[in-house]
Amino acid sequence: MIKLYTDAAVNQHTGHTAIGLLIVHNGKQLQLNDVIEPTNNHEAEFIAAITGFEKLIDLKIDPTEIIFFNTDSKIVVDSLNKQYAKHFETYVDQLLALQDRFTTVVNTWIPDSQNMGAHNLAIQALHSI
Repeated sequence: MIKLYTDAAVNQHTGHTAIGLLIVHNGKQLQLNDVIEPTNNHEAEFIAAITGFEKLIDLKIDPTEIIFFNTDSKIVVDSLNKQYAKHFETYVDQLLALQDRFTTVVNTWIPDSQNMGAHNLAIQALHSI
């Protein structure tokens, strides 16, 4: 079982944007963050999720592992559940294709208070600019 947490942070004054990823597997944590091209928060949340699944693939995670994907972005989870997003179709299609590489993915919306690991990583990257 793997838990993947993702989050994005956007500085509304500067436009700087960053993402944070927290991967928990076998009691170990992998913490990653990065600065990305400036964008809006919704788009950044999709980019964070896509980056998270790309990282799982790069790490050669067993595709039969159950992946619990957690995000505080309702638009990401709702779009995955509907397999559609009017303004983010490309991101939804890309994310669904990445998730299809795994046998079981459980997409869960969580409140901000339960996503502090990924959130703090995104904020750290944002402050590094």
